Amino acid sequence: MKKLFALSILALFLAGCNTVAGFGEDLQKVGSKVESAAKK
Repeated sequence: MKKLFALSILALFLAGCNTVAGFGEDLQKVGSKVESAAKK
């Protein structure tokens, strides 16, 4: 069940960024949020 949920989230995430550049930007945003959460 968890794998299905993770795949669904991944599919939505990939559908949101139409280009490789967009994918890179999305990864940077995720990385920034993780980094700021780790600093707290």
